[in-house]
Amino acid sequence: MDEQELISRSKNGDVDAFNWLVEQYQRLVYNLALRMLGNAEAAEDASQDTFLSAYRAIDKFRGGSFKSWVLRIAANSCHDKQRVIRRYRVVSLDTLLETDDLPQSNNAESPEDYALRRELGRFLNDGLSHLPEDQRLAVILSDVEGLSYDEVAQVAGCSLGTVKSRLNRGRTRLRDFLLQHEELLPSKFRLNK
Repeated sequence: MDEQELISRSKNGDVDAFNWLVEQYQRLVYNLALRMLGNAEAAEDASQDTFLSAYRAIDKFRGGSFKSWVLRIAANSCHDKQRVIRRYRVVSLDTLLETDDLPQSNNAESPEDYALRRELGRFLNDGLSHLPEDQRLAVILSDVEGLSYDEVAQVAGCSLGTVKSRLNRGRTRLRDFLLQHEELLPSKFRLNK
């Protein structure tokens, strides 16, 4: 069954059809929420809230990209969670012990490469957490999730020019963060001077 058929059936109250849509987008939504919120528990809550809101509002979906629509709901859910997190700054032990959310390659990875990749991932996530929320969203959607600028604009609810500006500023800040904390980068990722 194609996506448009699933959406149409979901609009008619078919919960199984909507569950297929959830299965298709749950990882993307969770990864966005985890990178935006930096906390596994909050990301799970935001993901659940996203799909609950999407199910309740499926009648309002007017066509276009369902992925952009559901990511827009996810971004709004993350924004709401951010306000709560700012009030009660808590770091979950689950987040500290979080397993890698990236798929493993078929090639066997050496323990050293695995450790370096994980260390770099934590460092990049730390850099992302230092970006303003609008820039973080743009960088995650474009550079991590691979959405086009047009899709990022739809998700963020802003113009294409605003997306480009946020990406430029976000990438610049992330680069500056990495250069200021270069000693924390694994040695193979440091600039040779």
